[in-house]
Amino acid sequence: MGEPDGSVLNRTDAPTDAPVETLDVRQLGPPKPLRETLELLPELDDETVLIQYNDRAPQHLYPRLGDRGYRYETVTQADVTATVIWNER
Repeated sequence: MGEPDGSVLNRTDAPTDAPVETLDVRQLGPPKPLRETLELLPELDDETVLIQYNDRAPQHLYPRLGDRGYRYETVTQADVTATVIWNER
């Protein structure tokens, strides 16, 4: 799958000492990755960092994350695009 989760986190401004949840949506067609990510986020504790693994940058997800108070950064590698999402509250 590429880099371990911690290595992805180290390439972002996300907290590295927080619990991490992962969501692999690489095999899902639109709009399922967006929907599954937005449904999962409210279920997580505020301090949990979510790493979404996708086959592309989730451009339609970014404005929705911002509207909900989340910060995010995307790290692109040869075989996967990882978007790290955390609560900035």
